[in-house]
Amino acid sequence: MAPAGPLILDFDQSVLPLPDSERLPLGDRQESVRFGCALDVLQRLAGEIRPAASGRSTVFLGSGDFHHLSHLLIQGHARRGEMLQVVVFDNHPDNMRYPFGIHCGSWVWHVSRLPFVSCVHVLGITSPDVGMAHAWENRLAPLRSGRVRYWCVGPDLNWMKVLGIATSRSFGSIAEMLDAFAVHIHETTGPIYLSVDKDVLSPSEARTNWDQGVMRMEELGAAIRGLRDRIIASDVTGDVSIYRYRSRLKRLLSGLDGQPEIAPDELLKWQAQHQSINRQLLDWLNP
Repeated sequence: MAPAGPLILDFDQSVLPLPDSERLPLGDRQESVRFGCALDVLQRLAGEIRPAASGRSTVFLGSGDFHHLSHLLIQGHARRGEMLQVVVFDNHPDNMRYPFGIHCGSWVWHVSRLPFVSCVHVLGITSPDVGMAHAWENRLAPLRSGRVRYWCVGPDLNWMKVLGIATSRSFGSIAEMLDAFAVHIHETTGPIYLSVDKDVLSPSEARTNWDQGVMRMEELGAAIRGLRDRIIASDVTGDVSIYRYRSRLKRLLSGLDGQPEIAPDELLKWQAQHQSINRQLLDWLNP
């Protein structure tokens, strides 16, 4: 049976209509979930989101501020009875420390602790979050064990070698990184869950709520097509929206992360660019 069309988790109205899609309205949860939330808040959403996502090949999360919803979706594959690898295209490691539950920059660590996940690969990182100055913010245990692997372009990872981290690597270009990853992943077997944060793309391709990487669409497409036969499910985030938190804490934390300002008159233009990209992603994921 062919999978159902894509599901849009509509927290922020950032994802414009897509072919054969269904939209789950969640706007009343935006304040409590966006950027980060307590783990019990995320789990309460599971009863609503997982049934709607069941049988869907692709789920759209909205802004990258909702990337921690990937954890909830991946948890839903616990009963498959086989080990799963998670492949994430992202400009950030999303393996950072966060003391208030789970957030869009810490969810990879939570996923790496799931017993049925053998490895989380994060590809396309150019962010200084993986540099020595931010070493203390990264969760080091899964990096040492190899359950989380950074595939970077540009950042100096020499500090990791001193700490016994041997499986994360930095490359001179996206092409070099993707070639090395293709060799590695094809030496493994088993299903893959794919998560795409469009902030991995160069700003010339599309603008997002976060600082961005250097990947081109054709490079992302080639990588997805190379994995497609093993992908059992996927999610997409990195669409663009404007939101002002009522919570002072969230305003402070999101401000510290340096999210760029978005002019309201640019918003619709950027969202239209993302709609085109989302259609292309669906073509690659579900030919």
